[in-house]
Amino acid sequence: MTQPAAPHRTFSLRDFLLSYGFLIVLLVVVAIYAVLAPNFLTVANVMSILHSSAPLMVIASGLAIVVMTGKLDISVGSIAFLSAAIGILLMTQWDVAPALAMPVVLVTGIVLGTINGLIVVGLRVNPLITTLGTMIAYRGIALQLTNSRAYSVPETIRWLGNATIEPVFFDILLGLAVMVIIYLLHTRTAFGRHVMAIGNGEEVASRLGVRVSRVTFLTFVLSGLLASLGGIVGMLQVGAVSSYLGGGLEFTAVAVIVIGGISLFGGSGSILPGLLLGILTPEIIPQRAEPSRRRSVLLSLCQRRHHFRRHVR
Repeated sequence: MTQPAAPHRTFSLRDFLLSYGFLIVLLVVVAIYAVLAPNFLTVANVMSILHSSAPLMVIASGLAIVVMTGKLDISVGSIAFLSAAIGILLMTQWDVAPALAMPVVLVTGIVLGTINGLIVVGLRVNPLITTLGTMIAYRGIALQLTNSRAYSVPETIRWLGNATIEPVFFDILLGLAVMVIIYLLHTRTAFGRHVMAIGNGEEVASRLGVRVSRVTFLTFVLSGLLASLGGIVGMLQVGAVSSYLGGGLEFTAVAVIVIGGISLFGGSGSILPGLLLGILTPEIIPQRAEPSRRRSVLLSLCQRRHHFRRHVR
């Protein structure tokens, strides 16, 4: 008995552009920059780009899991600020050793993420409304605790912000490690499959046996944890905690998530390589550009990427 012939797959330009179009455009831009600026692809410049992206790698990885469920957490910047503020006050005002203060920072992020999750899951408040409120509340508490002053990181750990394992900065390795862990969590575990199932429809996921409330709650806790870790990375890079820490970071994180191909409606997207490409894209915009111009380009990329994905579906 003859075996049935394998179905013939025809080339689809639409599917190809959806999968690789943004990557092709990004590679073309990099190639142009490399020709126009010979120093662009040097090891030092590449390391500098990755170094400045490290806090966003950590924070956006946690937020991406929330977004994949079809929800948003726009309090991550404020969580980073409040967690780092508590840590710096412990070290500078109460002489707590950094080895003890840093775990407190991470626990603070877990607690703040837990509050978000309880409000969203327990009280069934819209996630955007919930995290908008906690974003304002957390930042207000941090400003009150620090009196809106800047506190320098103790000399004993300040060097960590620029520590290298030649020629790679340590925080680059940390950021990439976090992304790999979240990638494996997303693609190789039941939790990751449940996240995607919820993003494709909570009712259907519930009928399939997914504990929707539990998984949703855990995504907010994870987002809070990684936001606090990102706050530590940002604090060490700057060498201080000021009222500017984490300001606007939540919106940048959402933008790079969309640019990286993760749908705000949930149920689709990838951490690697999608989110990583999204994070690197705004860093490739020339540093000479004015901040307002950089923000407008980033917003335009975000809108076009999101519109394209909706159109080709």
